[in-house]
Amino acid sequence: MDEVLLRSLTPGVLGILVRRGADFAAAEDAVQDALVEAVRVWPEGQPRDPKGWLVTVAWRRFLDATRADTARRRREGRLDEEPAPGPAPTVDDTLQLYFLCAHPSLTPSSAVALTLRAVGGLTTRQIARAYLVPEATMAQRISRAKRTVSDVRFDRPGDVATVLRVLYLVFNEGYSGDVDLAAEAIRLTRQLAAGIDHPEVAGLLALMLLHHARRATRTAPDGSLVPLAEQDRGRWDTASIAEGVGILQAALARDRLGEYQAQAAVAALHADALTAEETDWVQIVEWYDELVRLTGSPVVRLNRAVAVGEADGPRAGLAELAALDASLPRHTAVAAYLHERDGDLATAARLYAEAARTAPTLAERDHLTRQAARLHTRLSR
Repeated sequence: MDEVLLRSLTPGVLGILVRRGADFAAAEDAVQDALVEAVRVWPEGQPRDPKGWLVTVAWRRFLDATRADTARRRREGRLDEEPAPGPAPTVDDTLQLYFLCAHPSLTPSSAVALTLRAVGGLTTRQIARAYLVPEATMAQRISRAKRTVSDVRFDRPGDVATVLRVLYLVFNEGYSGDVDLAAEAIRLTRQLAAGIDHPEVAGLLALMLLHHARRATRTAPDGSLVPLAEQDRGRWDTASIAEGVGILQAALARDRLGEYQAQAAVAALHADALTAEETDWVQIVEWYDELVRLTGSPVVRLNRAVAVGEADGPRAGLAELAALDASLPRHTAVAAYLHERDGDLATAARLYAEAARTAPTLAERDHLTRQAARLHTRLSR
């Protein structure tokens, strides 16, 4: 069974059903039924026109479900005329599906789940395993999302920014269970980039590739976090870095700067440095200045404080940090790092321990705890 082929055909099949008049929720259910049937039947002999086969089976399943629903009997006259057999239309509805799945009325988590299901072609079980939640919980989340977008016009103009945020959320989930969500996000973003000429789509793809290139070095064999400065740069994926830089340069040349392009520029400067000491922190600060201008994000300002601390010294970084809300996530961890750089080990140790207590992940908590223990050991000598 060619799972990659099935996943690649899913958006087009779903789009055809919706264009024929099926509401999104019913069409998505019918497509999933057709995929299950394909898994059962295709190993005995794959059809010559796989997409046409899926469209035919999905449309029949949709009609069967519609006939069984007495509340929709008035629509049977329109729905019961099955199109004549023949090749499936070549129109690609993937782009419209992205916009539909990233509908502004959906919560981010629901939009992500719906995108993975309808555009990514993943099963509910795969998505649930990736997010480490029960399958029933994910099924309810997807069902609610489908109901929300059922009455939305399929050709309604979408918001590219919303689609990109959803894809970035998928990417940031990384890997868990049997689905590599980071790789899945890159695949989906490539698909989007092939269908829409937008510099921020290219910027997001470049950002993902540049971050993903460092993936193998982010954790030690025991699962502990490895800070960027300590990573083995010889193990970075140079092919992904080269591709990301090329995509970024082409996007920047269009002179329509957006936040994903600016973030990718920061990642490219890190990737360009042969050693941590050779990192061009002055340029990184300049790109963070652009990000602050574009987003005004407190998190961006926090990252900028770290960059200033590297470019102009830890006290300059601490001065920038003092102007920010101390309740920001990772604010205390940044303060600990800058105090250590400034030689105040006692304050740094205290802050590392404090940051560990509120760390958002177990890996970060363990890392910060080890940092505090390391400094306590130095202070006790």
